[in-house]
Amino acid sequence: MSRVLLADGIATDAVRVLGSFGIETVSMGTPSPPELLEIISEFDAIVVRSPTRVSAEVIERGTKLRFIGRAGVGVDNIDVEAATRRGIVVMNSPRSNTISTAEHTLALMLAVAREVPRAHAAVTSGTWERDSFRGVELCGKTLGVIGLGRVGREVAKRAAAFGMTVLGHDPLVGEDEARAAGARWVALPELYGESDWVTLHVPLSDSTRRMLDARAIASLKKGVVVVNCARGGLVDENALADALDSGHVAAVAFDVFEKEPPGKTRLFAHPRSVFAPHLGAATIDAQRRVATDVAESIGLALTRGEIRDAVNTP
Repeated sequence: MSRVLLADGIATDAVRVLGSFGIETVSMGTPSPPELLEIISEFDAIVVRSPTRVSAEVIERGTKLRFIGRAGVGVDNIDVEAATRRGIVVMNSPRSNTISTAEHTLALMLAVAREVPRAHAAVTSGTWERDSFRGVELCGKTLGVIGLGRVGREVAKRAAAFGMTVLGHDPLVGEDEARAAGARWVALPELYGESDWVTLHVPLSDSTRRMLDARAIASLKKGVVVVNCARGGLVDENALADALDSGHVAAVAFDVFEKEPPGKTRLFAHPRSVFAPHLGAATIDAQRRVATDVAESIGLALTRGEIRDAVNTP
């Protein structure tokens, strides 16, 4: 009988799905690196969320390991190159948390626009200062969406419904696909220069790491709000803090950080900004979907040799 390790508190729905394939599962929270190294050799597959890092060392220790499942989209916590060298297939669940992340992006934008966190804190502390919280409307503003994959397209559709003008950039997406999502495809310099809001929806890779660096930030429209619900490493946080200090960037809405948890960061000094602890996919609905989707992929791979949603080709 094949055995699968479910780490990071993967939803119990995954146990049910894998059980239907006759596969034994072991569920746990987030293992420490030594714990994972000690037990990984016992499993044919492992399923993780974002906290557990499946390093090259873990992969080498996984002598029975054939499949790695990521309950979510991003695989930057998995050494895909090491897995490929070992002939291990890495699979994710690219469709499952799309809506939750897109809705979360708009939620953070609205929270910044109407200064909801500060207003809430004032009211609950006994203060009633309506004139202190004059926000702005999203309607009539321009949103630049960097990355028109599944999440980016859903964000674009929702922003267009709010009456925003949506600009989009993605080297892998054409003008027709952008238009179908309610966006006009533009080059990055135009997006940077015209957008009142900029939101990132690209994977973290060598080519995208700190793509929003000091130079890119300087080219943004003055008074822009920067939103990131994708990956923290996409933004140079020190350069962004400099831009907040100078007033070039009006506010940020961040769900992700270069280091998580971020500890003390200069970004927190700016009261209009809004922050969340990597909650993009943290809905009951999304967690059920990612768990069942990746569990089904692992089950099909182990029992029938059927591969779907693979991110590598060993």
